[in-house]
Amino acid sequence: MAVKEVKIPTEQEMLKMGEAQYMNAAQLAFFREKLQQMEKDILSNAGETTEHLRETVIVPDPADRATIEEEHALELRTRDRERKLLKKVQQSLARIESGDYGFCEETGEPIGVGRLIARPTATLSLEAQQRRELRQKMFGD
Repeated sequence: MAVKEVKIPTEQEMLKMGEAQYMNAAQLAFFREKLQQMEKDILSNAGETTEHLRETVIVPDPADRATIEEEHALELRTRDRERKLLKKVQQSLARIESGDYGFCEETGEPIGVGRLIARPTATLSLEAQQRRELRQKMFGD
């Protein structure tokens, strides 16, 4: 099966597309590329952190040593957040392949191009996300 080459639109072109064009081949290609770039960046950052942490510098001053350890801890926390984001990015790429990308997991309604541009890993429409956050606030979920 030959893969048809799709012109990837810009963000401005994406926002100008009508509802009838929602999640067409061009939009899916745009988000696939955006998510793949996010995945590549996260994996690159993880590799840099690994190399950075391997660099052992012996510092006799306890204050300097504490500063270095705090920087390492901050870097590790950042990578942990990125690890969680990586999982969401990979799930979003799988949703593109399955044809579910761009539609709310709760309601099945379109999430919206603007929201997906801002947050490509979104799985809920704005309304569903607001309801979830309200429930969490009320019930401490």
